[in-house]
Amino acid sequence: MKCFQCGCELSDKDFCTGCGADVKLYKKIMHVANRFYNDGLNKAGVRDLSGAIVSLRQALKFNKNHVEARNLLGLVYFEMGETVAALSEWVISKNIRSQKNIADDYINEVQSNPARLETINQTVKKYNQALSYCYTESNDLAIIQLKKVVSLNPRFVKAHQLLALLYMNGEEWEKAQRTLKKSLKIDVNNTTTLRYLKEVEFMLEGDETAGIKKKKSNVSKDAVTYQSGNETIIQPISPKEPIVGASTIFNVVIGMAIGLAVCYFLIVPARVQSARAEADEQLRLISENSDEKTAQITDLEQRVEALTDENAKLQEQVVSYTGEGGALQTVDGLLETARKYIHNPEELDGVSDDLYELDRGYVENGASEAYKALYDELLAQVGDKIADDCFKEGNSLKNQGDYSDAIELLEKAWYFKNTDAEILYVLAETYQESENMNKALELYNQLITDFPDSEYADMAQQNIADAATVGNRGGGENNENDPGQTGGDDDRTNGGLNGGNNTPAGANNGNNP
Repeated sequence: MKCFQCGCELSDKDFCTGCGADVKLYKKIMHVANRFYNDGLNKAGVRDLSGAIVSLRQALKFNKNHVEARNLLGLVYFEMGETVAALSEWVISKNIRSQKNIADDYINEVQSNPARLETINQTVKKYNQALSYCYTESNDLAIIQLKKVVSLNPRFVKAHQLLALLYMNGEEWEKAQRTLKKSLKIDVNNTTTLRYLKEVEFMLEGDETAGIKKKKSNVSKDAVTYQSGNETIIQPISPKEPIVGASTIFNVVIGMAIGLAVCYFLIVPARVQSARAEADEQLRLISENSDEKTAQITDLEQRVEALTDENAKLQEQVVSYTGEGGALQTVDGLLETARKYIHNPEELDGVSDDLYELDRGYVENGASEAYKALYDELLAQVGDKIADDCFKEGNSLKNQGDYSDAIELLEKAWYFKNTDAEILYVLAETYQESENMNKALELYNQLITDFPDSEYADMAQQNIADAATVGNRGGGENNENDPGQTGGDDDRTNGGLNGGNNTPAGANNGNNP
């Protein structure tokens, strides 16, 4: 016996030698539990199963962790045909002691045989159906079901008792007696069985007494009785041959009518009710299977719908990676640009076009760190040179009046070198000369905001003021026929803004051919 507190093995002392806990009362409780267990074991040995159940339950009340008592209680239940209760006790026992527990063998022996499990299931269903018939006073149907139960499980004590009770209710005392004796062979000291059997035997004794009296009273007066050894012989004095006449035929007809009436009013309704019950049971099973199949179909449809949505999302992701303008195509474009530059560092035309066509928004927001690092490194290597070449060529085209191509090259120069105020100023000036004043004003304001300390900011401010003055003059007076006014405007355009060399006066034109 081990201590309930520390698990140390207890000695004959009234306290635990390991932790010092008082175990006097604990020992008494454990001894009482073991005493009840031994009593239950003895009763089970002589097939007093109901008495064994009482003793084992008392043992478990004192010690709920008594594994041997639970295993024995499960065996007793199993012997009485109550397999569900037996499995419950064995499962509890297995949870208490998971290792080296014989309950594992009991459970495996029951569950490893599918045919036995199906028989147990059918037994329980039919017994419950018989109980239902009893509640509705359909005793004939209940007897039929119980006969099937005891044929499937001959050791089911409760089924034998219920069947005997139905026989007693129908005054079939001999059948009840045979059924109760079968029950006693399983559980020799079952109180319920013994009480029923006592009642049956009392009724049978009364029938035998009544039968003897009836036989004595039925002895014909026209007969001679005498004793021959242990036998009583009755001999009629003047035997007569039976006369078959109209009364006999009438009696036969009456008997047939009574038989038909009994068949119609007793047997047929029972058969009809039995057939209806079986049909209802089959309909219920079909309905349950239909509901289960419907639930499975609904669940599968939901799963298909969810998988379809997930597949659509995955396809969209694949397209975003592999489609036109996708991440993979963008990465491949940058890798191809880097390969071109490594192969021929002096040839920058293809490299500049590739870099300019890359999605800068993807670089800033969606690209990986490795992609950004490669892009920044490549831009640092070739950006300034590409920007200078584009600026020179664009400024040259601007001076030649080819504003469209000049704007394209200057935009590219500003893309690769967006820290150069001169590029932005010349780009804005080109838009102004191409008569796109809204874009020019936007770039002038950007120049003033981004480069407030630059000399180009002052020139941009002056150009904005001049553009506003020209706008006011054009709106207030019509000077189309005034040569002086026209000349003044030409001087402002050619001298004030362009400075003769198409660059701001006083600006550093080292890059301007």
